Amino acid sequence: MKRTTTTTQLARVSVRGVVQGVGFRPFVYQLATRHNLKGWVCNTSGDVKVEVEGEREALDRFISELASLAPPLARIEHIEAGFGPAVGYQGFDIRASQEEGGKYQLVSPDIATCGPCRSEVFSPGDRRYRYPFTNCTNCGPRFTIIEDIPYDRPRTTMRHFTMCPDCQREYDNPLDRRFHAQPNACPRCGPRVELADAEGAVVPCADPVAKAAQLLREGNILAIKGLGGFLLACDATDGEVVGRLRERKRRPFKPLAVMVSDLDTARGHCYVTKEEEALLTSPHSPIVLLRWRPESDVCKAVAPGLKYLGVMLPYTPLHHMLLRDTGLPLVMTSGNLSEEPIAKDNDEASRRLKHIADYFLRHNRDIYSRYDDSVALCEEGEPRILRRARGYAPYPIHLPVHVRQVLACGAELKNTFCLTRENHAFISQHIGDMENAETLEHFQATVDLYRRLFRVQPEAIACDLHPDYLATRYAQQLAEESRLPLVTVQHHHAHIASCLAEHGVLDAVIGVSFDGTGYGSDGRIWGGEFLVADCRGFERAGHLEYVPMPGGAAAIERPYRMALGYLLSLLDKEALELPLPFLKKIDEAELAVVKVQVERGLNSPLTSSSGRLFDAVSALLGIRDRAEYEAQAAIEMEMIATDAATAAAGESYPFSIETEGNKEIVKLAPLFAALVADLQRGVPADRMAARFHHTVAEIIRKMCHRIAERTGIHRVALSGGVFQNRLLTGLVTASLKEDGFSILSHRKVPCNDGGISLGQAVVANFAERSP
Repeated sequence: MKRTTTTTQLARVSVRGVVQGVGFRPFVYQLATRHNLKGWVCNTSGDVKVEVEGEREALDRFISELASLAPPLARIEHIEAGFGPAVGYQGFDIRASQEEGGKYQLVSPDIATCGPCRSEVFSPGDRRYRYPFTNCTNCGPRFTIIEDIPYDRPRTTMRHFTMCPDCQREYDNPLDRRFHAQPNACPRCGPRVELADAEGAVVPCADPVAKAAQLLREGNILAIKGLGGFLLACDATDGEVVGRLRERKRRPFKPLAVMVSDLDTARGHCYVTKEEEALLTSPHSPIVLLRWRPESDVCKAVAPGLKYLGVMLPYTPLHHMLLRDTGLPLVMTSGNLSEEPIAKDNDEASRRLKHIADYFLRHNRDIYSRYDDSVALCEEGEPRILRRARGYAPYPIHLPVHVRQVLACGAELKNTFCLTRENHAFISQHIGDMENAETLEHFQATVDLYRRLFRVQPEAIACDLHPDYLATRYAQQLAEESRLPLVTVQHHHAHIASCLAEHGVLDAVIGVSFDGTGYGSDGRIWGGEFLVADCRGFERAGHLEYVPMPGGAAAIERPYRMALGYLLSLLDKEALELPLPFLKKIDEAELAVVKVQVERGLNSPLTSSSGRLFDAVSALLGIRDRAEYEAQAAIEMEMIATDAATAAAGESYPFSIETEGNKEIVKLAPLFAALVADLQRGVPADRMAARFHHTVAEIIRKMCHRIAERTGIHRVALSGGVFQNRLLTGLVTASLKEDGFSILSHRKVPCNDGGISLGQAVVANFAERSP
């Protein structure tokens, strides 16, 4: 009988993706052991490297299962394998990490507490019982504690804590789920939590978390140190304490997020679909906008005038303990004054929040990078990110082509920046509104961190066309100092390019870019734009007609001024002599000033903004005449329109489209004349609001048809903050699909200005490469 011989071979394997800090090396160890393979695995600055030897069939199975059986938090992008003669390894080792100059590795975001860790925290016999910093390779802090790569404990803020023998055994054991979990700790050796009063003095207590829960039940406001900064917490069912928080935080109307203990509690306050359940309980654990139940005891002051409540589940052991101990839904909002960055350090929080919080629940694990909570909703069964931060950043967006290294500095509001390298676009976490020095400092520090982590040396700088944005000024200064080309990108082109980049589309589309404010290439304020665009350039194919903004920025804060601007410019002066309810709220002296501003063009810049159109109609209908936060007038109008939308199906107001030169201009005088007529007839505001939404959807549909007839393009990209409006987006998507158009809309990247930086980066990549 002929003896069968086997040949041992060596496989050299490189694995790229999110494969550090997610339990990948112990997984490789166990997989190799299962297939009786010898060799080693190690992290490097650019990948995870594996050398294994054994029979070829076993090697092939091993390589295949690296992707198919990878840990749940790993994201495999590429596996490369080469084969050669065996070298005679005797066992399988996990080697120390290796630094490789210029190489970069993807970094995991912070991950919500996993089931096994949660179980330990609430098991009285466990050594981590009620330990607020329990974590493993499947959960816990990542991005917020990393200072550099490779991701090892000495390069994190956990380097200050030396593991006890028990934790070290877990850390060293490849079969333990805490093997090389860099934040691994326990009550004996890890970070500690303490309670302090508003003056910073420590409050003596045996269990600071239990005491904090008691203080919350008693109606106090607490500042709680989380993963990426401090959150301000209070009882969400107590209108008096919520009002006090709003007054101290200077946030009178903007909705606040609520944290509840579990899914059943969430269902008691909101209607929750299967898709929303999956999003709430995902490792990302974002704030999810859910339809609010009328019987919920969360007080209306949490989200005044809204039908949706921002809800999240606990995502750290500290949160789980606090929610269980209080037995209440808790407001959890960013630890800052309105428009400031979130506070992250203990001393900083004590200084900035002492006049807001009654007590501080803080700890001694440093936060390296500020990190707000992400915000999402489900639309047509799919998650849609509105604010991209904790749980998502710094996961990259994959681009359809390899690009040069670009730093795109983003927009003024809801700022993010974007760095590109190879086929990755690294969009930063939400930075905030770039309107003060503190936010600019946060922006600069985070740019430095991303450049270091991903080894990016920009070859070009991109920014918004608006010359006065802080982000633009930063870009101009950096480009000048580093002698790099500066690419200015028109705001609405960046919106559409962002949508195209997210979907990996390079061909031209009809871009519908609807938002509040964007500096146009003609020096006017754009915002109701129809573009023929790709990532290289755009043609302005049409827009909403220009109207004056009386008082400029004052018209954003006082929507009634926009209503006056539309009426005075589109109808005759007699419109203001009619008994329109909103006019009764306007001071006669101010009304006279606005008339002069519009007639003479004084401090009344022209705008095509769809956001300002929504503001004007909201004020005209008596829904919201003064805005305390961005888009409040439009949001509240959407809320009252939603329930009447079905009854108003097929009803819309008139408008016209006229060709001027090579552009299609939407004329709105018929719309406002019809709105005024309905007001005089006493048509209910909700019915009028619903008709208006149908009208805007019809405007978009007809404009897309006109542009398609001229260009032959039947793919439409929807971008801009106005498409956060669920009602409008649903109407537009349904009507365009019915007419045979294919639709691109945002899912992974915010449709608002938080996605602008991605569009700027890809446009800059295709721009001329000489300074």
